[in-house]
Amino acid sequence: MASMKNRTEVTEFILTGITDTLELQVPLFIMFTIIYFITLMGNLGIAALVFWDSSLHNPMYFFLSNLSLVDFGYSSSVTPRVITGFLKGGKVISYNGCAAQMFFFSAFATSEIYFLVIMAYDRQTAVCRPLHYTTTMTPSVCISLTIIAHVCGFLNSAIVTGQTFSLSFCRSNVVHHVFCDLPPLLDLSCSDIYINQVIIFILGGFNISFGLFFICISYLFIFIAILRIQSTEGRQKAFSTCASHLSVVSLFYGTIIFMYLQPSSSHSMDTDKVTSIFYTMVIPMMNPLVYTLRNKEVHFAFRKALLGQRLQT
Repeated sequence: MASMKNRTEVTEFILTGITDTLELQVPLFIMFTIIYFITLMGNLGIAALVFWDSSLHNPMYFFLSNLSLVDFGYSSSVTPRVITGFLKGGKVISYNGCAAQMFFFSAFATSEIYFLVIMAYDRQTAVCRPLHYTTTMTPSVCISLTIIAHVCGFLNSAIVTGQTFSLSFCRSNVVHHVFCDLPPLLDLSCSDIYINQVIIFILGGFNISFGLFFICISYLFIFIAILRIQSTEGRQKAFSTCASHLSVVSLFYGTIIFMYLQPSSSHSMDTDKVTSIFYTMVIPMMNPLVYTLRNKEVHFAFRKALLGQRLQT
């Protein structure tokens, strides 16, 4: 009974948000609305295009469409509430709403790590073993890898969210962040958070280090295979199939490294807020742009879709 009482002491949280300066509310509302609109159109557009165009029905674009849905998911777990906070002026989130936001953000963000790993493996197979590619990356294998990525994401999130919201929050209900992220919530707990910190360190360390290690190993094999290609044109073609994925990996892990591997003394709340905005809002917007700007197959499928719409009208 005492535990249940402690857990219900806080029924809502107050997010401090980005800024309380009134003059910035409208410009920030417009900016984040545009960012979210581009994110929505870009990611859902890629997923729809891959589903619609049979020429994109291959493992690379299957994983890309799933990555786009994951990007849309974890951006949508944060951005709409940030936008409505500017519109309404209130930044209050319910206890259950805070738990749901953390759960879905953590689930989709972890799934993104595994999809980036899967896509690195897909590119490694395509470049290093092109003759065995179709027999290795079969539809059943692609579906199995997709299920594993989502299961890992949601299982990891269920553990972290369950552990976090089993704590007592009796110090304050003011979360110094733009959304219900793990570190600022642990700061509010009056329980012993040692076990939580150990679990977070193990799970987070495994997910990030495993993902980065596997991607680095995959690209090591890819670069070795590319160097063995005699023709310059062949090398460029092989590298071009990996360039977009490598750019997305650099953006994603570059932000994580900046956020979590800098000394704790150099951390500040304002810096953490800006960084969190980048990886929750800007990266999901950038990913579809990165994958489409230099991709001739996506350009062709998009033009074909537009031409089909014009012919129908």
